[in-house]
Amino acid sequence: MMQGRVNQNCEAIISIAVGHANNPKTMVDAVIDTGFTGFLSLPNSLITTLGLPWYFRDLGTLGDGSEVVFDMHKASVIFDGQIKVIDVAASEADPLVGMSLLYGFKIRIDVVERGIVIIETLG
Repeated sequence: MMQGRVNQNCEAIISIAVGHANNPKTMVDAVIDTGFTGFLSLPNSLITTLGLPWYFRDLGTLGDGSEVVFDMHKASVIFDGQIKVIDVAASEADPLVGMSLLYGFKIRIDVVERGIVIIETLG
């Protein structure tokens, strides 16, 4: 089980340990975005700091319907106590957790300021 919180903007936030391969991980607060089908997005500056290797470019569709090209990188994360290697989209927005990282989990969000976010495995 993982826990997070709801911030003053009514965003569900969780902390994820992110890094490159076996290097030390950095804790990153990320907003849960149910409209984002990828794993994780991070700002370019953080991707550079973490030394995440470039992997490929991918076409994505934003919430307004516009299409953009994202540079994709590889990262190692600790999610629910397990190490996973995932794709990370470079974006200048705040870090986002997408549905691919949440696949196989259920989420409970108490949607009030300082509300609790609970993420548990299904089954």
